[in-house]
Amino acid sequence: MQDEREDVGYASPPCFMHELSPDYSIETVRQDCWTDVLRWRKAERKRLIAERLALSADEREARSNRIAVMLDRALGNVSGRIVGAYWPFRGEPDLRNWSIRLLERGGRIALPVVVQKGWPLEYRIWSPGDPLERGVWNILVPSRGPAVQPSAVIAPLVGFDQEHYRLGYGGGFFDRTLAAMAKKPLTIGVGYAHGRLPTIYPQPHDIPMDIVITE
Repeated sequence: MQDEREDVGYASPPCFMHELSPDYSIETVRQDCWTDVLRWRKAERKRLIAERLALSADEREARSNRIAVMLDRALGNVSGRIVGAYWPFRGEPDLRNWSIRLLERGGRIALPVVVQKGWPLEYRIWSPGDPLERGVWNILVPSRGPAVQPSAVIAPLVGFDQEHYRLGYGGGFFDRTLAAMAKKPLTIGVGYAHGRLPTIYPQPHDIPMDIVITE
């Protein structure tokens, strides 16, 4: 989710980039395609994060509020449901107020915790007043509590494509988490519209979102 480092633990798959991009040419894509994808994703990640950080605080708040309205429509009745949310990081849509309103409507919020590098994320129940501590990359996480299985997970994204594949921070935590879950939750990617890309060049380990919501 809020993973920050490039994950280089995957083997290079066969090169299918020519099937994904109309602009493909031998001059622009080297034989080592996974290396090319990593390089391209890193550059796009840097560009898109810089664009969202350049937004004013008021503009980010306005966009976050619009996303919250559409999240309510996508989730419907939340009473009794556990929803995986996140603590905002580096200009991501801020859904903390929305999370509190979800609690008031009978839902429950779980926040992701990085347990160990290379492991799936662990979701822990959180309510206002529960103790938090600084986790990986200084992000606040619940300091205790058992792991839970959300019925829906909201994943912040840096970029996304028309197939709902998510460009995250490169650590692979979210894909590993979904792959490890006994039952796949409803997955909702949230981000800003400027993050829309023709493709992120999805790889075998990438898992698409069910829904992508922007402002």
